[in-house]
Amino acid sequence: MKKILSFSIFLIIGLVISQILPAVGESYDTVKVISNTLLYICLSYIMINVGREFELDKTRWKSYVSDYFIAMATAALPWIFVAIYYVVVLLPVEFNTSWDAWKESLLLSRFAAPTSAGILFTMLAAIGLRTSWIYKKIQVLAIFDDLDTILLMIPLQIIMIGMKWQMAAVVAIVVILLYWGWKEMGKFDIRQDWSYVLFYSAVIVALTWALHYITASFLGEDEGIHIEVLLPAFVLGMLMKPVHHDSKTERVVSNGISMFFMLLVGVSMPVFLGKHAITDEIQAGASLLGSQPMLPMKTILFHVIMVSLLSNIGKLVPVLFYKERLIEERLALSIGMFTRGEVGAGIIFIALSYNIGGPALVISVLSIVLNLILTGFFVIWVRKLALRAALKHENGIKQHS
Repeated sequence: MKKILSFSIFLIIGLVISQILPAVGESYDTVKVISNTLLYICLSYIMINVGREFELDKTRWKSYVSDYFIAMATAALPWIFVAIYYVVVLLPVEFNTSWDAWKESLLLSRFAAPTSAGILFTMLAAIGLRTSWIYKKIQVLAIFDDLDTILLMIPLQIIMIGMKWQMAAVVAIVVILLYWGWKEMGKFDIRQDWSYVLFYSAVIVALTWALHYITASFLGEDEGIHIEVLLPAFVLGMLMKPVHHDSKTERVVSNGISMFFMLLVGVSMPVFLGKHAITDEIQAGASLLGSQPMLPMKTILFHVIMVSLLSNIGKLVPVLFYKERLIEERLALSIGMFTRGEVGAGIIFIALSYNIGGPALVISVLSIVLNLILTGFFVIWVRKLALRAALKHENGIKQHS
């Protein structure tokens, strides 16, 4: 529980820092470049570890197909619900049919899709569910909905910038990476302690940026090939031979990097309070969402609650499937998927690169904070449902004996 609260606190501290950063004056741009670089490295580190959790029996790949589609629906419904809410409720009615409003909302609202696999697995294991059907199934679904979120960023990028030839190159690279990751999954026996994973993370960031820099130097600044670090980092984690480091040092460093990442996500937010709020960064960017006037804090908090409710209602998809299991188990599976964290925050940061800001951005960030605060409650709820299901199974066995 301390870990979850720490994530929320660091994200809030980062938000506060982001509002006072312009006061540093000429050093502001330098600070932002450094913080963004560190943020990408931390995001890459997190995604490598998500990929390392992606352990599947490839001989049973057909059995995972239905799981993938359930996970895809579990990621899609919160995303669609929140996107509709942003367009229909947050924006003036004249923007309800605006393509710019829809494409920006579709990108930003994707933060609601991924489950925080790292947080979830740790907490479920801590309450003794590691050997349960709920844990094993949620492990597959959570990883799949993270993967689906990463993959969908490609068409969302195409929607944002148009189908240029560079996007065809990006799609080709994505296909190659996915094929390589699946074919060679778990075959690379390389060092995986935290210092090496952090080094790999920095290398991935350097390579993706180098690709953009080299292609942009030949083709023009707006024509370079840009690959987000999410997928390359995830695939590298897939390729690594399963090795589980569970030392105190590994846990402390990994948690520290995740907390630092949440701090940096907060720091990366645009200014929305005080005398610096009306700046070129928000008002003159090409973003329609970013040009909307900031709402009163009471209104913001109301929208945060509504967005959180919608995103969690969308996560109830597994209740409709796995009919051979008890309703308590299916509900526990769905509630476990409520947890949000680093991957969702990473999506928000990517949305920022397209100048998407305004009230919708603030609501998205605070929704993640609220879900993080409620994570402990969600896990306790899962535990109660799991115990109730176990008791029913036990009574059922006694009745049949």
